[in-house]
Parts: sequence; C-alpha cells; structure tokens
Amino acid sequence: MTRRELFKLIESGEGLQIEFKQKFSSHEKIAKEMVAFANTKGGVIIFGIRDNGKIQGVESEKGEAGLIKEAAEKFCEPPISYLIEYFDVDEKEIVCCTINEAKVKPHRLQDYESELLINKAQVYVRVNDKSVPASKEMIRILKAHSEEKKLYKYSIGKLEKAVFEYLDEHESVSVKELCNAANTSARRASRTLVKLVRAGMILIHTKDNGEEYFTYRG
Repeated sequence: MTRRELFKLIESGEGLQIEFKQKFSSHEKIAKEMVAFANTKGGVIIFGIRDNGKIQGVESEKGEAGLIKEAAEKFCEPPISYLIEYFDVDEKEIVCCTINEAKVKPHRLQDYESELLINKAQVYVRVNDKSVPASKEMIRILKAHSEEKKLYKYSIGKLEKAVFEYLDEHESVSVKELCNAANTSARRASRTLVKLVRAGMILIHTKDNGEEYFTYRG
C-alpha cells in the first residue's frame, strides 16, 4: 500500500472494507474484526486513526504488530492470514493490517472445538461499517459455498412454494415470517431458505443488527 492509497482510505472513512482503531483494544475485539473481514470481502484495519478519521498514531508499532499477530493466530479459528504495513504520518506511527477474503469459510473466534458447531460458534460478517454476528443460515451458506457443495436434483416442495408465494406479496421474507406463513418449525424454515439460496433462487441479506432476510434475486 502506498501513502497515497493510505490517505485515500482514511479520507473515505469506515465502511465495508475499512475499520479505524485508535489503538489495539483487546484480542477478542480485533479477532472479531479480522473474522468478519475474512468471512466477507476482506478489508483493512488501520490502527492509530480515530473514528472521525483524525490521525492519532499508536504508541509502539512493534507492540501493536505483536498484539495483532496474537489475535490472528491464537484468537481466530482457523488462524487468519494478514499483512502488516507501517507508515509515519506527521511524526505519528500508523499500522495497517490487511486481511484478504478467506478461501475457506467460515472463520470464527477461537472456541477450542475440533469442528465448527453452528449453535456455539461465534462467526462474524461485515455489514456496511460494522462487524455483526452471522446467523445460522449465513454460517451454513458460507460453509456450503466453501466446500463447493452443489444441490443435485433439488425439487420444489410445499415449503419452497410457500417462500415464493410470500415473496410475490412482500419484498422479503425472514425465517420467522416463513414459520408463521407456512405454519412450520424454525428448523425447517431455516433449512428451506438456505437450500434456496444455495440453488441460486433467492438471496440472503444481513441488517446492521445482524438479522437476516431473504429476497428474490434482483
């Protein structure tokens, strides 16, 4: 990253792929941001910048780098790859940590489990300028896409038809709304919506508060 690119990122402000941090806060909080970027489209955490974009600088770039390394390797599962770059701006030290989008998803906060447990795993995704918890549906979709699991001979049943009928009358549908409309369990509603996303028939969206909803493909 060049200095010009750094200034451009700072000027653009926080967003889907940019997060400002005044300093390293805690391993868990930084790991959460790393996990969210890796599970979405990648991004950059810039240390030494206030939320308003004002340059503050960090106390020690080497100390910051050591904490970032610990967060990525010990607090993320699987460990997250990253790139650290250092900049001196007006005699203030800035540390940039770039995380690429993961090829194998989802990443989660370290829970010391041998495998991903959907009901327990702390998985995060990026929505606008926030890192939010991923729903069970999103976790299943991320996992299926990474494993390149394709649906073969997928048939349209009663619940699938209920989804289409609901979307014909409304702009979107949630798991809860499908439960009420089709008088079915949350488990069946969730799995039906996930399968339709995997089949490419509908899209999943995440709100700023982490809630998920589904729409027809645009």
